[in-house]
Amino acid sequence: MVPFAKTGGLGDVVGALPVQMARSGHDVLVMIPHYSFLDTSDHRFEPLRWSHTIHVGECKETMAACLTRHRKSGMRVCLVGNPKYFHRDGLYFHNGTKEDFPDNDERFAFFCRSVLEAARRLDFRPDVVHLHDWQAGLIAVYLKTTYADDPFFAGVKSVLTIHNLAHQGTFKAECFPHLGLPDSLLLPTAPLEFFGRVNFLKGAIVKADLITTVSPRYAQEIQTGKFGCGLDGVLRERTGDIYGILNGVDYSIWTPSRDQLLPHRYYPSNLSGKHMNRIDLLGAAGLPIRENVPLVGMILRLVHQKGLDLIREAADRLFALNLQMVVLGAGDEKYQKLLLHLETKYPDKLKVYLALDEKLAHWIEGAADIFLMPSLFEPCGLNQMYSLKYGTVPIVNAVGGLADTVVDYDPETGEGTGFVFTEETPEAMLEALQRALHAFVRRRPWMKLMKTGMRQDFSWARSVELYLSAFENLVGRQ
Repeated sequence: MVPFAKTGGLGDVVGALPVQMARSGHDVLVMIPHYSFLDTSDHRFEPLRWSHTIHVGECKETMAACLTRHRKSGMRVCLVGNPKYFHRDGLYFHNGTKEDFPDNDERFAFFCRSVLEAARRLDFRPDVVHLHDWQAGLIAVYLKTTYADDPFFAGVKSVLTIHNLAHQGTFKAECFPHLGLPDSLLLPTAPLEFFGRVNFLKGAIVKADLITTVSPRYAQEIQTGKFGCGLDGVLRERTGDIYGILNGVDYSIWTPSRDQLLPHRYYPSNLSGKHMNRIDLLGAAGLPIRENVPLVGMILRLVHQKGLDLIREAADRLFALNLQMVVLGAGDEKYQKLLLHLETKYPDKLKVYLALDEKLAHWIEGAADIFLMPSLFEPCGLNQMYSLKYGTVPIVNAVGGLADTVVDYDPETGEGTGFVFTEETPEAMLEALQRALHAFVRRRPWMKLMKTGMRQDFSWARSVELYLSAFENLVGRQ
């Protein structure tokens, strides 16, 4: 949850959506694990003067909590956990490795039980518990089993939001006794059983009262074999309970006229600041300043999902084009090596930053002419929406939220907001890039395209309305 911890778009969503709900007059309590490295500098958390014993298999662990008021909205934020499980140097694995913590099953089972017990201790009986991804998924299962006869939670509904179906929380069957759940849940085809393993997300899909995804297109895609990651059949059984609600953008942070992290701010009516950002970034990156050559930005996790194999296959043809590129990201070693190799091969065209750097991410958005997102799948994506607001024209593959937010540009009519390709091939990506480069040299139509993107509104207001409508309909079913 931004600003406390972030590993991707989920952090942005959990940092913005509850705030907007609280501002709409609803009583909101957010609970996240009490990681030891959380950035709490802007909030004063008060330890709560109670603790509770949570059973994790045959072990007993003490849950402690602390509470604050969120400074932007007044809603409450509660940190729950214990040092054994959450005082580590990473969220899901040690920083610098890709090996999951071997006890992630225990850690997040403990977290899910702690959330429910902390709600009871705070006397906060919710109408809806909103669960984000597999880490919170067991809460839906506990509500329908362990807590099914608990009068405090009678009638409480659960809503699961799937941010990325590829991450499911699957563990060896030996972990099941740690969860404190009925054995029947691990029988073949049972809610938690997945090819002989335990699957937290599958359990949540089966037991949650409602399921949402982070874009309308993704809600349909995950019910197909191509994008369903082995759960498409389970999801099709819940098809009437699945809603696609597009993530919003927090424009108090992501707007070039008031972006605190930009070297130079700018407006649709005066884009000189964007030009200065571009000059400064090229200088900092050690790239030659070429006025009529577009700067392409990429900000991404370095994983297969993000289409980096398309970049690899198209590299020589891509860097033969009249462009320069700045890439910011961290992730799999093989993609880090690929990008560093390309940087060495094309030193006047490519600069690579292997890091997670929020300030640099804003700078790239505010400096680049074009933003490239060749993702093989993208549940929602936020950078294409940031790019539109910053006048940085996106090039995207037509999947998930990318297809929902970017309209392919037609040079004849001037309609559209970016460049879209529909085949997962290097050739299709290069064709979209070439169309963008051809459009770039026509300065007046290009400026119109930039400003059309800057007028798009993907604020949270509409998304919050859809979430609240779904919540109210769900509670109204009682």
